[in-house]
Amino acid sequence: MSFNETIFLTGFPGFIAERLVERLARRDTQFFLLVQKDFIEKAMRDIEEIARRINMPVENFAIVEGDITRANLEISEEDLEIILRETTDVYHLAAIYDLAVKKEIAYQVNVEGTRNVNEFVRKLPRLRRYNYVSTCYVAGKRTGEITETELEHDAGFRNFYEETKYLAEVEVEKLKGELPVTIFRPAVVVGDSETGETAKYDGIYSLIHYLRKAPNLLRFVNVGNSAVKLNLVPVDFVVEGIAALATDENAVGKTLALADPNPLTTEQLFDAISEAMTSKKSVLKPPSLLIEKSLMLPFSPAISGLPFPSVPYFFVPQTYDTRVADELLAAHNIKCPGFTSYIGNLLTFVEEHPKL
Repeated sequence: MSFNETIFLTGFPGFIAERLVERLARRDTQFFLLVQKDFIEKAMRDIEEIARRINMPVENFAIVEGDITRANLEISEEDLEIILRETTDVYHLAAIYDLAVKKEIAYQVNVEGTRNVNEFVRKLPRLRRYNYVSTCYVAGKRTGEITETELEHDAGFRNFYEETKYLAEVEVEKLKGELPVTIFRPAVVVGDSETGETAKYDGIYSLIHYLRKAPNLLRFVNVGNSAVKLNLVPVDFVVEGIAALATDENAVGKTLALADPNPLTTEQLFDAISEAMTSKKSVLKPPSLLIEKSLMLPFSPAISGLPFPSVPYFFVPQTYDTRVADELLAAHNIKCPGFTSYIGNLLTFVEEHPKL
């Protein structure tokens, strides 16, 4: 069978990568999915399920054993020759997303891994687009509005996840002058806005689980604040945005923030969740400094469910300009839904799947 498009994708079988593969799949599209050895069996099961669900030949999907941290992505010489010859589009999603990740592993995967993928991309004679998935948090400790055209800074970082994703984006940015590159910066990704489905419970889910312990009691004291906005985006919006703009010629050379243009403050998020659970909002709103210090007390994670590395993200005074992304997405009728429109679906999923 001849294919009009051949996609090489890293990060499978991750949550976003799986959904993106399903969204991009067509009968005239071939996939080379780079998968680490430990995840081969899961990847095979997931591909069979995706193929069945969308009625697509499983032969369209080739699982390639490899590792982005190794030379030539640790792909066998025979496979590499075929992949280099046939690949037209690259989606690089593989990364360490753990906020508590150690420095060495973060640099190895996020920075060196991206450099290796960059070298691979440079060798592709038929390349149409290199799509790199970064994060809004390359902004590190910067404050105020972060525009899509800004990257390099010396404000510092809260952890090695932020720092290494920043350094990785710097490496991809260098390619814009020689290759058709698009960089995507998602904000904090939550579950599907329609089904509520997610792959793990962290970030805002810590607040959801905290309130679920005793909604009518715990909703009285708002642990958010009115000065800081937490930018949340549902996974389906992120996937739709990447899928649409990955082939939009107007997105070549752009860095795009896949973020909510109208995010809620953490105080408003607390009330939105509380109201969805109990039909009532909070009553007391303590000073934010008191809340932040309380969340960093030794016994706090056991009560709040919020691990220490996640606490700063509820107190980051930075916002993300989405004007470039919004304009391009509007042409595809794609718009980020507001949190209040889908919080009910997130809660339903959590209720049906209290543990993942």
